[in-house]
Amino acid sequence: MAAAKIKVPSTFSHPTLNIPTINKFISPTSSAGSSPTIAKTPKTPADEGIDYFESAIRHGEEPIRVYELPLEPDGGPSKSRQYIRLPPADTPYILRVSLEAGTPASRNGVFKTNFPLDGGLPTNVSKPIQIDLPISHAGAFAYWVEQGYINIDPLLQIKARTPILGSDLKPLLPAEGGAVIKDETINLPLSAVSLLSTVSKWMGPVSKWPKFFAEASDRGYNMLHWTPLQERGESNSPYSIKDQLRYDPSMFDDPKSVEQDGGIAKMEQVLAMARDQYGLLHLTDVVLNHTASNSRWLEEHPESGYSPLNYPHLVPALELDNAIIEFSASLKDYGLPTEVKSMDDIELIVDAFHDYLQRFNFWQYYVLDVKTEKELVRKALSSRKIKDWDGPDVKGKSTPELATIIRAHRDGELLQGLSKFAKRFGVTVDGAVAAGFILAARGSDVDLVSAWGDVVDALNMPLYRECEEDTNTALENIKNRLKYGRLDDHGPRLGKITRKSPIMESYFVRIPGAEKEPLKYSLAVNGWLWDADPLANFALLPSKAYLKRTVIAWGDCVKLNYAYDKYVTTLARAFSGFRLDNCHSTPLHVGTTLLDRARTVNPNLYVVAELFTGSEDMDTIFVSRLGINSLIREAGNAWEPKELSRITWRYGLGKPFGSTDSACLTSSSYVASPTASGRGPIRPCVISPIFGSLPHALLYDQTHDNESTVDKRSAEDTLSTAAIVAFSWCATGSVKGFDDVYPRLLQLVTENRSYELVGLGDVEGKKFGRGGIAIAKRLLNSLHREMVLGGFEEGHIHQENDYLAMHRVQPSTQKGYLLVAHTAYPPSRGSKHRGSIEPIRLRGSSAKFIFGASIEFTEGVSDPDMITGIPSKLVRLQPVFPSWGVDGQGPYSDIIVPDYFPPGSIMIFETQLEGLDPGLDKFCASGAEEAFQDLDLVDLSILLFRAEGEEMDATDGEIGAYDIPGFGKVKYCGLEGWMQPLKHIIQHNDLGHPVCSHLREGSWALDYVSRRLFKQATTLPQFQKPAQWFKERFDCVKATVPPYLRPKFFAIVISEAYKAARHVAIEQCSDFVASGHSFTQDLAMVSLQMHGRVNVPSLAAGLPHFAAGWARCWGRDVFISLRGLFLATGNFESAKRHILHLHSVRNPRYNSRDSPWWMLQNIQDYVNKAPDGLAILEEPVKRRFPKDDTWVHWDDPRAYAETSSVAEIIQEVLQRHADGISFREHNAGPNLDMQMSDEGFNIDIHVDWTTGLILGGNAWNCGTWMDKMGESEKAGTKGIPGTPRDGAPIEITGLLKSTLRWLVGLSRNGRFPFKGVEAKVNGKRRLVTYREWNDLIQESFERLYYVPLDPSEDKEYTINRPLANRRGIYKDVFGSGVGREWSDYQFRPNFPIAMTVAPELFDPEHALGALKLADEVLRGPLGMRTLDPTDLQYHPDYNNSDDSNDPAVAKGRNYHQGPEWGWPLGYFLRAYLHFDSRYGAGQEDLSITLHHIYGILRAPRAYIRNDPWAGLPELTNKDGAVCHDSCATQAWSASTILDILEEIHDLS
Repeated sequence: MAAAKIKVPSTFSHPTLNIPTINKFISPTSSAGSSPTIAKTPKTPADEGIDYFESAIRHGEEPIRVYELPLEPDGGPSKSRQYIRLPPADTPYILRVSLEAGTPASRNGVFKTNFPLDGGLPTNVSKPIQIDLPISHAGAFAYWVEQGYINIDPLLQIKARTPILGSDLKPLLPAEGGAVIKDETINLPLSAVSLLSTVSKWMGPVSKWPKFFAEASDRGYNMLHWTPLQERGESNSPYSIKDQLRYDPSMFDDPKSVEQDGGIAKMEQVLAMARDQYGLLHLTDVVLNHTASNSRWLEEHPESGYSPLNYPHLVPALELDNAIIEFSASLKDYGLPTEVKSMDDIELIVDAFHDYLQRFNFWQYYVLDVKTEKELVRKALSSRKIKDWDGPDVKGKSTPELATIIRAHRDGELLQGLSKFAKRFGVTVDGAVAAGFILAARGSDVDLVSAWGDVVDALNMPLYRECEEDTNTALENIKNRLKYGRLDDHGPRLGKITRKSPIMESYFVRIPGAEKEPLKYSLAVNGWLWDADPLANFALLPSKAYLKRTVIAWGDCVKLNYAYDKYVTTLARAFSGFRLDNCHSTPLHVGTTLLDRARTVNPNLYVVAELFTGSEDMDTIFVSRLGINSLIREAGNAWEPKELSRITWRYGLGKPFGSTDSACLTSSSYVASPTASGRGPIRPCVISPIFGSLPHALLYDQTHDNESTVDKRSAEDTLSTAAIVAFSWCATGSVKGFDDVYPRLLQLVTENRSYELVGLGDVEGKKFGRGGIAIAKRLLNSLHREMVLGGFEEGHIHQENDYLAMHRVQPSTQKGYLLVAHTAYPPSRGSKHRGSIEPIRLRGSSAKFIFGASIEFTEGVSDPDMITGIPSKLVRLQPVFPSWGVDGQGPYSDIIVPDYFPPGSIMIFETQLEGLDPGLDKFCASGAEEAFQDLDLVDLSILLFRAEGEEMDATDGEIGAYDIPGFGKVKYCGLEGWMQPLKHIIQHNDLGHPVCSHLREGSWALDYVSRRLFKQATTLPQFQKPAQWFKERFDCVKATVPPYLRPKFFAIVISEAYKAARHVAIEQCSDFVASGHSFTQDLAMVSLQMHGRVNVPSLAAGLPHFAAGWARCWGRDVFISLRGLFLATGNFESAKRHILHLHSVRNPRYNSRDSPWWMLQNIQDYVNKAPDGLAILEEPVKRRFPKDDTWVHWDDPRAYAETSSVAEIIQEVLQRHADGISFREHNAGPNLDMQMSDEGFNIDIHVDWTTGLILGGNAWNCGTWMDKMGESEKAGTKGIPGTPRDGAPIEITGLLKSTLRWLVGLSRNGRFPFKGVEAKVNGKRRLVTYREWNDLIQESFERLYYVPLDPSEDKEYTINRPLANRRGIYKDVFGSGVGREWSDYQFRPNFPIAMTVAPELFDPEHALGALKLADEVLRGPLGMRTLDPTDLQYHPDYNNSDDSNDPAVAKGRNYHQGPEWGWPLGYFLRAYLHFDSRYGAGQEDLSITLHHIYGILRAPRAYIRNDPWAGLPELTNKDGAVCHDSCATQAWSASTILDILEEIHDLS
């Protein structure tokens, strides 16, 4: 095995975090900084893992688990990864945070966590960044370059239990050894939690609790949820806590015995006994945002609540509250009814209260006092203390306009006290400011004081309206609460209106002291709001909830301004978990800080909450920041079977059958010790990517504070709902009384009876009793626990009419359990009808009956002392034996629901997939690299790629691209074509994708993959082994795998083959590619896309348009592409082959003026980069035509008869240009080019020996890459080029200069057999040396091409001033033809090409200015605009089928008049790198240049990663819009980006 390349993380310094020091109270109104503030803990995930990672590898040690979290370029997680949930660290593992090379976040980035591992990020822009964090225990952690959150599941430890089923699949009772507590302790996954909510006040004193523990344990529960156990307030509600540090005395047999410590020691003893003897963990409600109104410590700390003293905006709310109380006490005096008997009474009372409120003048809290404001201005004017107005012009504005301006200026800060409501007339404007304002508006000739009074009146108008609207809202809410409280049938019917029972509940509790200091001792009650923002505290501004009376108040609870941290730490010692009561109304930073405090005591604290945000995104915010491990969901909320199916699928499916993610996304590697010291061995590891998490669910059948199932659905539905919940892959919950079928919701405050203990009830189900579904729940809870512990993570849910079928399977063994549940929604209440469901067919699986039952009920009598359930009988159903059959898809079992299966019934079966080799997945994933190791890059192109045109050409039309029904043809016939849909399927487990549907329907795709390779093997024997590798695996799949699992195994084979083929290919590439980042390697794969075997190996210009035939190879495209696709990737042999043989094509056409220069540049690049590259100059090249230029057919004996060396060809190119080139293309006319006019076939090129420039072309041909010929007769453009560019195009000048510079050096060192060219200069023929020609261009270039920014400098340049519309640029052409001189001055992206190959031509300052302008004006997301958008000829959207009469765009004539081409981007970036790193910002700090470039490359990076063609397009339309006429992937687009990446790599 090859040596592994290990990425060892950098050593980071320990963090400096601002941790608040809070000893007693945590304030929810303290401000939060830009970075998360996280309580420091004495233990961190790193601490406990250090010893493990630094220790020697133990015998039999499993590979380290590495979970890789890729960050976005800005350093933050993608939206799908904002919440990360990781498993418990029963064995330490690694969280790897990775960042792509060169991303903005990596430039001087600092990675911060609340681990001790902060530090600067590595800065090598060519390498991806990896930070390995050791994880050793649970917690909620934050990391931030940009902020993200990681929640690590707690490690819950509990007593193990024996199996619930006997060897004969019979459910075992406790006496028979079923689910009995063992001495062994195990780790309990969160999804294995079976929780029972209970209310302690109905259990009696703690001495009676063991019987309840035994009942819960026997029923299969492993966790109890307790409503608050602390001392209750005067309302007697458990959620109105009087003393957070004392347990309620009523729970203890001798309350006096626990007075000293508040019962803490005794309670911890009781809970420990339940854990150790009954296998029950404990979770308690924690109330952080309110306390009982009679809490003693409120008197000592009134500031702990929201009072008008510490929050003055509550002053008018308290005044209104007092008004309500006084009015209610005086109804009789006003002749108003004190008892509400009708809506007329309500209207009468509310109207009277509206009139009553007028005396309070609440509007004064909103407005400015006109008299006072006028006096302030008068004093300012008289004292001349006037502040000049610094806002917008106000002169001559109307009074309303002036009011609008002053209110809007500086976001209203001039109106001091606005919307604060702290006191009457609390809004004011500084007199000096007001004086300056009104003086600027009205001048000194008017009464400015009166004028300002008018403005104040105008300012007050909307404030009066605001007051009126708020008052009306308050009155409407008072009316609604009065109606609900006194009149509605479903309301509490409160009776007579009095001072103590006012028309609306009071919003303030007046604690002792309020009679003397009402503002200090009147504290706002807690409650909730409809449709409130969960992140906003409704007791704080800008909320006016208490003034507008929108709070649904809990009169027994004071809303807390801060909380008690000893409260949570005490509970964390005793309980395994917390349920955060009223979580969505608890300020986030309060909850975060207090939970961090609790986790210092119990790092494995299990935190659950029920949120009512109405948004999964909002839920994720709370889950992430608070570290919530499970969110409460309720099956009872489903109003129909379809919705119940959706809830269980969403929160309890686990993974779908045949999931592909685990099998296809993990990879094996090695990892260095992640500790800061770096000590420790390199360990084998298994890397799994993280794709984000849905918050884990705690799915209840019924919660303790919701209506009973009997009320919402039916009593019978209790059994079916319980079973459906138990088969869900998540934590499950129930409430004491659900199993016993309590008929209605129990009221926490008013209910005073005790629970009845019934144990498992009548286990035989022969008589009516009060056991409800207890015996079934025992089986269901036990199976739930065993399925989770056993890894039955894959599920399938089928809903049909009133039925739900849920099937859970262990993916390795394919053993499963199947539930068939007949729901009992209200339409079927009391019915015995079987309903309708088709036989449940299990493909390839056997099934054995375990259990079946329905439930019956009879009339019962309410017990005045005990809380009891409806008398019931659990009727056992006769075993159901599945039928066995075979059809065209293979064997199957059918489960037929019996005739008697009334609503509420359930059946459970054990299932086993037969005949599947448990080692098949490993076999399918093995041996690919060995099978592919003999393939070279051209062979790997066939294996990985091949567009349909290439495949059809290579197989004589026998094989094309595979066509998938509902999806279409794959883009490539090779593995890449399959991987594009499979990547999505694997990542998202999208087994409903058309590809999966097609695979389930048959094995045609499997046959295609191997068949096409066997076809290749007939002529290319090296494909025999790969073809056989696929066949062996797919034959096993076809023989043993049922159709529903076929997508999984197809994905395993294809993904493993794909990874292996890419690896084999990358290993054959240069170190730049092999050690590079994923973007580099993705681009390198384009060389395989394009360089395929079509008759012979050749490079396609692009796909799919240039796949085969005459259109495949284009000289210009090849020579622009060779540097990146071949030389940068290390494929020197293929580069050499193309250089030597492209001259020998059969039917060449010599109408391209730039192609020879691209060829010479490519030869220069080859010589400079290839090992022994200079030797190519001596290589012979067969000449297509004789040296005397006689035209002969390709099969004429004179064709290819003569040879020249590469050096001689270079010299010939230069000499022929020096002599001048003038000819008419052979066979000129429509047979050669049906679009070109006659003049276009004339080729004329010459050298201007005064400047050294090569000029050529005419108005009728287009000899550069911008070669679109007009084709529209309708528009009159046929034969008229879109961009002739005759003259001296700047890139040709640059390429010529580059060649001359190169030859000067070679010739000087005796490496080139020529010294120069013969030319006629000034009438005499003589030798012009390469140096002389080179210097001519050097001396003339800036003068001829640069357009100076300052017109005063025009005299130093060759400028036609009227044509210079854009300055600070380089001309695109010099010397355009007569009548088209303006085209010289068009701003196009060709000048960076010259800058790249011949940077010495350019003045650095001019060059940088032009490049920055191009960056601003020409650069698009994926390429460069081919024309300045301000140019009148700019038309950025290319449509070759446009048949309009518009000459600019008809038949796509605007091909190069604005559309954004990909390949010039690479040259722009190379030029930018050169000049900015030497003369710009990068001169002092190279990272500035590099990160700007990488920022530009973010769009291409993302594009190639997601593109189904796995490449970069030829061009795009405006601003990166898709151009449907573009090649989907183009050789030179990828090549030039590889060029820039290689240059950056070389710098690094």
